[in-house]
Amino acid sequence: MSFGSVALHEVGQVVGAHGLRGDIKVRVTGFAPEDLLAAKQVYLRRKDGEVEQLNLLRQSLHKGNVLLRMAGLESLTAVESLVGSTILLGDEDLSEQKDGRYLFHKLEGLQVVDQQLGPIGRLVSMFTTAAHDTYVVDGDSGEILIPAVPSFVTDIDLEVQIMKVDLPEGLISLNR
Repeated sequence: MSFGSVALHEVGQVVGAHGLRGDIKVRVTGFAPEDLLAAKQVYLRRKDGEVEQLNLLRQSLHKGNVLLRMAGLESLTAVESLVGSTILLGDEDLSEQKDGRYLFHKLEGLQVVDQQLGPIGRLVSMFTTAAHDTYVVDGDSGEILIPAVPSFVTDIDLEVQIMKVDLPEGLISLNR
């Protein structure tokens, strides 16, 4: 998605309002929360599809979510209708991962191949938990949730668009 000439990436979902001063609770999906905490502005895609650029007044971590306060939306009544909206950042606000992790937009759509079962589907989304990121793979067996940890994800090859995994026996049937 783009806004003018800026390429945008979905980094989170507004899951609630917080407090009386217009903070929104954002569940970060597929990106480092630090990118959102360092940003000076965000793009908000409302439920009706309208996108607007907003300056940030305050950001903080709170119980696994990021709290944001945006200029012009500084009351509970101003942000209540934003629940379900999407938060986006431009390329310039996203850091390259230096710890062996990848930005999700570079992984989305990869063919996922298990060491024992072969191709199991395509990577369609990702969400973050307190313990680790979790990949969501959609394939013939339905939706499969794979913890994004080295013991399960053995190799990622962006050139050939393949993620190799070594899933424990029963993980796929557990997800059904």
